[in-house]
Amino acid sequence: MTAEAGSGVRTRLEGSTYLKPLPWKHAVEILPPRSVAKLHDNTLAILENVGVKMGSKIWLERMADAGAKVDFAAERVWFPPELVEEKIKLAPASFDLGARDPALDLHIGSGNVYLSTDGCVPDVLDLASGERRKGTKHDLSEITRLADALPQISFHWQPVSATDTPDYVRPLHEIEAQLSSTSKHIQQMTVVDPWNARGMVEMLEVVAGSKEALRARPLMSNFQCCISPLSWEGEPLEAIDVLAQAGIPVGICSMPIACATAPATMAGLMSVMNAEILSGITALQIAYPGHPTWYIPYATSMDLNTGALNLGWGPEELTSEMAGAQIGRHYGIPTITGVFGSGAKTANWQAGVQNGMSAFGKVFSPADMVTAAGTLVFCNAYSMDELVLDAEIWDIAWTFAKGFDFDEETLAFDAIAEVGPANHFLGTQHTRDHMLDFWRSGIFDRDSWEDWEAKGKPDPVDNARRKVREILDTHEPLQLEDDQLKELSRIVNAYQVERAEEDD
Repeated sequence: MTAEAGSGVRTRLEGSTYLKPLPWKHAVEILPPRSVAKLHDNTLAILENVGVKMGSKIWLERMADAGAKVDFAAERVWFPPELVEEKIKLAPASFDLGARDPALDLHIGSGNVYLSTDGCVPDVLDLASGERRKGTKHDLSEITRLADALPQISFHWQPVSATDTPDYVRPLHEIEAQLSSTSKHIQQMTVVDPWNARGMVEMLEVVAGSKEALRARPLMSNFQCCISPLSWEGEPLEAIDVLAQAGIPVGICSMPIACATAPATMAGLMSVMNAEILSGITALQIAYPGHPTWYIPYATSMDLNTGALNLGWGPEELTSEMAGAQIGRHYGIPTITGVFGSGAKTANWQAGVQNGMSAFGKVFSPADMVTAAGTLVFCNAYSMDELVLDAEIWDIAWTFAKGFDFDEETLAFDAIAEVGPANHFLGTQHTRDHMLDFWRSGIFDRDSWEDWEAKGKPDPVDNARRKVREILDTHEPLQLEDDQLKELSRIVNAYQVERAEEDD
């Protein structure tokens, strides 16, 4: 149910009570088997002969105890191939993620592709002015609430960074904002140190009700990133300890950039990416055997004209997304890849082409979770208009992937026989029963030329903006209890005061 836009009446939207994950019905392998085999062998050679840097004594000791070669002074680890192959098999192929509304729980490995917003974007396109500015905690709450109402969005990253909060405690402010703005699962990707990880666990225990309840149904998950090329800093490793001990799933992410932090070939780029991810998963499974994790490949390329990320991306980025999902499937490990993330500055033709191609890449080479709905400038600016437009693209892909039945009812022999030659189907019961089965856009222009002109020549962005404002005027997410809200605020304030006192 909805209220009229601008009425001031807040209500739960019907769309927030269900999810529309992409059905996993296709798996086109973009890499031939021999290429996957070569990539795997090259990855094992890198991990055995080049190794990775690990900036944590505790984790270095764990790797040494497990049989890896370790240089403690250089903080360097070399992994025997058999150790890597043994440990990555321990990563579970399926697990569940909790949501505050149990109807919105996610079942990883069940054949669904779950979509989220993007994460930690520094800027936002102001809804009223359209101007680019720094994101705030309020922006994070509003975008999360908007995404809560869109069934195409199954879980949340942190769509914008709360830049108006102290950076040392910013992740906890972001957790507070999102927990009160959605009943869906949240994947926290800005907690990258043990101090904020402890605060995150405290806050989640308040909402879950107990340590045991949180472990049984983790309301948040997390991932940690290797620094390309081949370097793990100590704090992310120590954050893994805090989160894994609380039962929170932790993914392993690699973000190499071709020509900069990775070689200038697709095979070299994917070799660095694969080595970084497998090093993290191997280490995680050594420390916490069987702990839920993800294979998270986010490879991209550099624009050699500017030195920045390639905003005009095309076949290489699409290939790396699809190949990354394929490699994760090869290892039997749940996978998270990017989707959307156009380099366009506005919701324009470029955004539509890049995001449309990317979405259909997920139809044919699916991952378990995909991210980046709503971003522009290659994940450097967030747009609520674009979020609604991306949800519309996802809806098309969802309908396409779901497919169409060919059974006695849908083949419609009786209806065809009833109508016969030289007649029409408008008045048949079969048409009345199925006329709403066809996908219809609520965003794309469907008017005649004359009606379109009479309405002032609106485009899909205008329609998306109207939908954004309607949702923000009317949608109320599942509310936390007052005592929970107070306790979350107390925890954030306590951590902020503690760090401020330490700095003094």
